[in-house]
Amino acid sequence: MEDIMEKLLGKVSARYAEIRYMRIRNSEVVVKNGVVNGVEYSEEGGFAIRIINSGIGFAATNRVDKLEEALQLAEKLSKVSGYEAKFSQEKSYQDSWEAEEKKKIENMGMEEKIELLLDIDKSLTAPMKIQALHDKIIEKIYMNSEGSLIKARIPRVEYFYMMGVMENGNFEQSYRQYGITGGYELLDMWPLQDMLLEEEKTLRAVAKARKSPEGTFDLVVGPEVAGIIAHESCGHPTEADRIMGREAAQAGESFIKPEMIGTKIGSEVVNVVDDPTVPKSFGYYKYDDEGIPARRRYLYKEGKINEFLHNRESAGKMGVHSNGAARSSSWDREPIARMSTTFFEPGDYTFEELIEDVKHGIYMKSFTEWNIDDIRYNQKYVGREAYLIENGEIKEAVKRPVLEITTPGFYSRVDAIGKDLEFYAGTCGKGDPMQGVDVWMGGPHLRVRGIKMR
Repeated sequence: MEDIMEKLLGKVSARYAEIRYMRIRNSEVVVKNGVVNGVEYSEEGGFAIRIINSGIGFAATNRVDKLEEALQLAEKLSKVSGYEAKFSQEKSYQDSWEAEEKKKIENMGMEEKIELLLDIDKSLTAPMKIQALHDKIIEKIYMNSEGSLIKARIPRVEYFYMMGVMENGNFEQSYRQYGITGGYELLDMWPLQDMLLEEEKTLRAVAKARKSPEGTFDLVVGPEVAGIIAHESCGHPTEADRIMGREAAQAGESFIKPEMIGTKIGSEVVNVVDDPTVPKSFGYYKYDDEGIPARRRYLYKEGKINEFLHNRESAGKMGVHSNGAARSSSWDREPIARMSTTFFEPGDYTFEELIEDVKHGIYMKSFTEWNIDDIRYNQKYVGREAYLIENGEIKEAVKRPVLEITTPGFYSRVDAIGKDLEFYAGTCGKGDPMQGVDVWMGGPHLRVRGIKMR
């Protein structure tokens, strides 16, 4: 495959050219209410070619005998009159890497996967239960005209559930996604059966809880809520293509403007990062899909807008270097600026210290719903598991507290951050054609002062 790609690159006369080969092998089983609902095996792969002359030309094919045609198409598309594409100048790298996989995907048979899900299903009494277990192995070869050659093997495993219960005529449901870059050591990291039994118990308690009171409260949010907030109101608005308007017709724009680096967005204790190098992260990678080394990016640092997520195109337009945020979901998609592992950095507080001086508050441990506008400024989060806090103690459960607030309104009221840190997996959608990429989001517990809730 390398020889084919190198030979093809040798035929290109352009400012820049790259070829990326990707193969993805998938396996999935779905169990619904005690019945195997579906089993899938699939394999796909192909080549993406990108060429820069005056413009940027992109073409893809899954046939080796069509590579010449794809190359000619990319060259034709790159020759745009009266336009000069910007593309950051970067170092070239040659490397081969493989994500750690302690319990190899190939060693987990389909019968064993089915038995696992059916055993979990049998332990639950909830009337609505859906589970999915999915694994994939991604193999990549990346080569460009500047001398880069990166080879990678990336195994990933994820587990998804959705559950619904009925109590006293009230229906409550929840869903979560757990995933890692690695193998079936995922089952050692999370005791799935115990977790779902506890979740069913929690849902039944929530269904019987009284409606959350309205008013102004101190709010403590759990890692799941912190994660969705970090992802939606920090990660997305700092994507450089959104800031520059390229995503406007697909996924929206951003309230952040290019000149807002250094602008105060929150309190000094707030640090939100995106870091593809976190071990086992569902979005883990060593190099991005443009051959740039991955590193931690401080998006909000000490309460200020600090850095945007860049691929080489947006970095070139803004006159900076790429920070390794280019990701492509498949062999026939271009690499665009994406998140990987977005979270609030931990602070110094224990959970007990966060709540001990809260006289009148709400603890929103998890969420059941979220909404945010297309510039990521106005947002709403609805709690799933939530409790009153009175005089520093967790009290009765309350149903669906609602937080509606602006991005700076939330971050500016964060006054204390826990030392714990948890992550949840997700599939982040963006682009046209749509690209769904694997991500982690999370954080520690956060305390937010003086928030209006309803």
